[in-house]
Amino acid sequence: MTAHTWWLLLILTVAIAALIYLINSRLRVHPFVALILVSVGTGIAAGEPAAKLAGSIEEGAGGTLGDVGVTLALGAMLGRLLSDSGATDAIARALVARAEPRRLPWLVGAAAFVIGVPMFFEVGLIVLLPLIFSVARRMEEHGGTKGSPYVLLGVPAIASLSTLHGMLPPHPGPLTAMTGLHADLGLTLGVGIVCAVPTVILAGPVYARWIAPRLPDVAPDAELVAQFTGAERQPAAATSGPGAQAATDVPRRTSVPTGLAVAAVLVPVVLMLLRTLAETALDESSGLGAALVFAGEPLVAMLAGFVFALGVTMVGSTRASHSGRSGEETRASLTDSLKSIAAILLIIGGGGAFKQVLQDSGIGDAIASAAEGAHINVILLGWLIALLLSLTTGSATVGIVSATGIVAPLIGDGGGLEASLLVVAIGAGSLGLNYVNHAGFWLVKESFGMDLTQATKTQTAVQTLVSVLGLAMALLLSVFA
Repeated sequence: MTAHTWWLLLILTVAIAALIYLINSRLRVHPFVALILVSVGTGIAAGEPAAKLAGSIEEGAGGTLGDVGVTLALGAMLGRLLSDSGATDAIARALVARAEPRRLPWLVGAAAFVIGVPMFFEVGLIVLLPLIFSVARRMEEHGGTKGSPYVLLGVPAIASLSTLHGMLPPHPGPLTAMTGLHADLGLTLGVGIVCAVPTVILAGPVYARWIAPRLPDVAPDAELVAQFTGAERQPAAATSGPGAQAATDVPRRTSVPTGLAVAAVLVPVVLMLLRTLAETALDESSGLGAALVFAGEPLVAMLAGFVFALGVTMVGSTRASHSGRSGEETRASLTDSLKSIAAILLIIGGGGAFKQVLQDSGIGDAIASAAEGAHINVILLGWLIALLLSLTTGSATVGIVSATGIVAPLIGDGGGLEASLLVVAIGAGSLGLNYVNHAGFWLVKESFGMDLTQATKTQTAVQTLVSVLGLAMALLLSVFA
């Protein structure tokens, strides 16, 4: 490598250190602002012309948000509709109804896996807490459970929700990585599911059976359990610590047929998978093939899922009362769902700007040259960078978007199995070592009434298991790449 290549790599190292400092120091700069500042400084230090630098930032941010932003907004609204309509409750309760106690952790994990398709980790957990608390309380009354039933049921839910959030599109992290690496949607979805299932099993029900007897005293506050399981209106969360949210009320959920509920959750995923089948099995000139490819585009698939869920909401609210749920209530709920993703959208845009500056300034080529000379496995490298950045910045999204920009030059034009596995590995890396600087850690700790040690043995341990197992599965599948 030339002296200039080493200089560019030094700039990248300083840029990452500056990003970590700006987000974690007393300044507490918002990750979006930190990413833009670091992008500007990196471009100038690398010698990119000032006139071109502004264009790189605009192109990177705009291009990334153009691919991901609208899809993410539709996903957030879809998740809110499913929650408000009672669809998620219908799925969860149908799975655990009349189940044997030993099967309950597996069924709660399965319910979380289905519900987690369109929902963020925090939202999915809040939706599942009434189910977890009510079933755990039933297990306490019957007795015979080794350890805390709340841990026994909570761990599988955490494992499923975090795995889907980090490793499968249409969640924002994997979708952003997939766009940046030009990975195939259907292949990424298929590979993600193959990696996710054994990961969820081992980090969820299997680990829960081991850790629950070692945490016998874990139990949420009795008043909180009563609110979640018996009140007309339920608190969204009771959290504290960095990034935590205050308890708020959500409307009582209405009744939705279980079949419609399952269909509403799976519509986007099915359309995306049908697109893959059409691309591989049907001729390019086929009208059916063209229609399925169009319907399987992430934007169109999420729009179809949203429209279907809107119909489910109308059906459920009409059954619950003659007047149904008003359009104004639905609109207010959807507007509120968009507020929760505004910061994520900005961070994704900032990450896109950083990625484009790395590419246009020549740092991307320097990374590729260094990795080729050092013979570093690109899947392991992507996982490690995402892990370190997520740990140090407290944001899985920052870890994913930054790692994607750094390793993108290593796979050229992208595509193929390697790119899809890299998406999974980067997403898995962003989940590991989830600790006190992550909002999800505090949500789990406070919701289940844990101290720091107990929360570390559950939330941190589970997500680190998911991270390592996701990497292991990606590396195993890379043998066939």
